[in-house]
Formats: sequence, C-alpha cells, structure tokens
Amino acid sequence: MKSLIRLILVSGIILWSGCDEGFDEMNINPNALTSIEPVFQLNTAMVATAPVYGNLSYETTIVKQMITPFSGVGAAGNFNIDNRNVAAGNWQRGYRQNVKNLEDALARAQNRPELQNLIQLIRIWRAYSYMVLTDTYGDVPYSQAGRVFREGITNPVYDPQEQIYDNILRELEEATVAINPAGPPVPSEVLYSGDLNRWKRLGNSLMLRAAMRLSKVNPTKAADYVGRAVNGGVMSSNDDNAIIRHNADFQNQIGASLNGGQSAFFYLAEDFVRFLQDNGDPRLEAIAVRYVGASSGAQQGEARADRSSEVQIGMPLGYDNTTVSAAVQEFGLASLWDFSQLDRTRMANPQAPSFLVTYGQTLLLMAEAAHRNWIQGNVAELYSAGIRAHMEQLAYYGSNTEIDPARITEYITANPLEAGREMELINTQYWVATFLNGPETWANFRRTGYPELSPNPYPGSDLIHEDFIRRLSYTDAEINVNAANVQEAISRQGPNIMDTRVWWDVE
Repeated sequence: MKSLIRLILVSGIILWSGCDEGFDEMNINPNALTSIEPVFQLNTAMVATAPVYGNLSYETTIVKQMITPFSGVGAAGNFNIDNRNVAAGNWQRGYRQNVKNLEDALARAQNRPELQNLIQLIRIWRAYSYMVLTDTYGDVPYSQAGRVFREGITNPVYDPQEQIYDNILRELEEATVAINPAGPPVPSEVLYSGDLNRWKRLGNSLMLRAAMRLSKVNPTKAADYVGRAVNGGVMSSNDDNAIIRHNADFQNQIGASLNGGQSAFFYLAEDFVRFLQDNGDPRLEAIAVRYVGASSGAQQGEARADRSSEVQIGMPLGYDNTTVSAAVQEFGLASLWDFSQLDRTRMANPQAPSFLVTYGQTLLLMAEAAHRNWIQGNVAELYSAGIRAHMEQLAYYGSNTEIDPARITEYITANPLEAGREMELINTQYWVATFLNGPETWANFRRTGYPELSPNPYPGSDLIHEDFIRRLSYTDAEINVNAANVQEAISRQGPNIMDTRVWWDVE
C-alpha cells in the first residue's frame, strides 16, 4: 500500500513538473491588451465628460431649468436634499474615468516625441475635467490625484480651489501655446479629428471661461487671463464647438434615461418656459413638447404631442408628486403628466450630441468681459452674436430643431441689449445657451447671480443659511477612505454641506 502511495506521489510530481512548462503562456490571453495608446484614453475621458442623468437631479434643477416632483432614491435638488448617492455622480465619473485616464495618458506619452501635440490636448482636457470637479465640490484632490497606479498614492491630499485654478489657468495657457499645428499629427481623437488649430481655439476659450470664474474673487487676475485668451484666439464659429457626438454604442446618457425608465419623471421648469415664452424666443419650440391632456405617463404619446410655444406650461418647483395637484388644478391640466417636457425625440434623443464648450457661450463671456472693459469689443454686438450662435447651434440636433434665420433676426431685433442691464441680460442668455450642460449653467449662476430666480420653496430643505445650493457634498466613501485629507479640506473650506460656498463664489 505504501509503495502504491509513493508511486502516485512520484507520478503526480512528474506530471506537475511537465505541466508547469509553458504554464504562464497558457494562462495569458494572447488577444488581451497589455498597454493602451494615450489617444484612446483621451477619447474615453472626453466621452465620459458629457453630462449625464445625474445633472438633471441637481444642477439643472438648482437653476430652475428642469424639475421632477417625484421623491425616492433620486430625491435631490428638487427638494433641496443632500442626497450623497446622487451628488457623487460627478465625483465618481470625474475621478474613476476622466482623471485616471488623463493622468495615466500623460505618463504614457512622456518621452515620445511623436506624441508631443497629443500631450497638450490631454492637458487641456484634464484642466476642463478638474474645473467641473472643483466647481462642484470646492477643494478636491488635484496635485496627487490619479497617481495610485503609478505612484501608489491611495489617499491624495485636497488642494485649495484657489491653487487649483492657478494651475488650471497656467496649464491651459501653456498647453494651448505649445500646440504646434505643423508638428506631429494627432489621429483618432473624437473631438476635432486632429485639427490642432481648433484645439488651440478650444484651449483659449476654456481659459476665458476659467478666468471669468475669478471675476469677483480676483478681478485683476481674471482680466489678465481673459485678455490673454482672447488675444490668443478663441472660437470663431459653431464649427469650433466642443461636441461629443453620440451613437447607438455611446449614447447620450440624459437622452437614454429620459427615453427609458425616467421618461415620465422630468419636466421643464416653469421659470425656464416662461422666460422663453415672455420674450418670444423661438428656441422653446426646438426644446419643448407637451402631451396635452395626458393623465398618465403611458399617455405621453405622439398623438398628444404639441410643440408650439404658446401651449407649453412649465412645472413650478416646490411640490412633490402629491402636492403638485394644486398646480395641476391652477393651470387647468389633466394631471402632472400634462406639463411640458424636454422633447425626447429631439434634444433628448439617445443619439443627440452633447455640447460642452460653444461659440455662443464664448461670445457671451466676451460680451461680459467687454462690458467690464477687460477686452475691446462692442458689447451689444457680441451679445447679439452670442444669441445668434446658440440659436444656429440647435440645428446640430437635426433639421427638426433648426430655427429659421428670419426668426433669429426678428428675436435679436426685438430683444436688444439694454444699458444698465448688461450683466443681467448677458448672463440670462448664458443660462439659455448652457441648457443641458448642468455644471456650467450652475457655475455661472453662482458666479453672477443671474438669471434672477426665486428659491425653490419646497418645505423641509437641508439648506441652513443659503437660498440656493452652493456646492455638492463630498461622498461618504471618500470621507471613510480618505478621512484625514477630507477633514483638512473641510476645516479650510467650511462644513461639508450644500450651503458652503466654493472659493470663487463670493457675495
């Protein structure tokens, strides 16, 4: 018996030794990637920057463009509730996808002369990604962010927002200047298909946007960088718009959600609809649809669809799906499902493009800068050109959102810039021109105070001493995992609540 056992053991050892030869090769997938080209990481980050469904829950609701009366797990800005699961959206997407890919792409591209132009594009998009993060939360990881894989930094420090903006402005200027259109080409990037001149104009337009954030907290520095951006050359037409073009594989997540399980949940807000109606704005017909007489979500079908401006009725804030019955009765509607919605067949189509930085927005920022005497230019002309550019931009959604040129001219003629109301009118138009780009709409509203909106009157708000949400809270996961650095940021910035203002958001 003992001899038999020894024989089995010896045979097993021989077999094991024989099988060990080539074992590593057998367990490696020959088709798996062992490295990735930095341009593909840039593409991933750009696609991930497109606004997602969570932006409807906070940003677009805070600025009273859209609203849902429904509560539950998605309750957020509609009730001024600090729902950290929802508020974590920009954080998770920003760090897990954008920052991770961009920081790693930069490291991979170093010391490769053929990628020197690509490096500058990555730096520009990284600056933009950090703008969204710091504008949302305030102090965030910046100098040590995205270094866990290469340097083992699992708990990055939180940098003060002032320092982050110093670096963002410097990065945008240096990277934009360093782009050499006569140098190595950048193939396969999804934004401009390697057109480096358009990237230079994007870099300067982003620098203009970032500089304008400092208009109250450091106007001298703001004016300096605004001048550098404009002199360097900003966007010159809608062809320069930074657009993420979606398709069946990479869907517009807002559109996908609003055409899926959330189709009957979100509505255009009363303030937004009334502004467009009161000013005879033709954009409302490109944006809105009302399913007249619908008594349920199931009845929101094309047979009831009316896209004409005069029938649109925006849903007021301050209600839930039960108490909104008072507003339903006031407006003489069949039900809450009878309020106007963002048209799911057009601007909220799953394949509709996402606009991140546009010519129209850039012109309106230049109009404000010219009004402040930071740059030369005719304020009224820049203002009108900004409105025209945004109205013409709607054609990018398809022919059924295109606005007739005669109606554009008619609107601009009837709504000129008025002396003494420049800041109000310019930034109210910026509110319209950034529709569906929640982070940018909300940031500019906090910076300027325009448009003039009444606070969300829903009772039981988590706000303590502010009328509007000024920032979103750090995630619970980050508080648990990176506690020391989060607490340092809180001690410097203020309590981890929605009332706390970020550095550039001053009265």
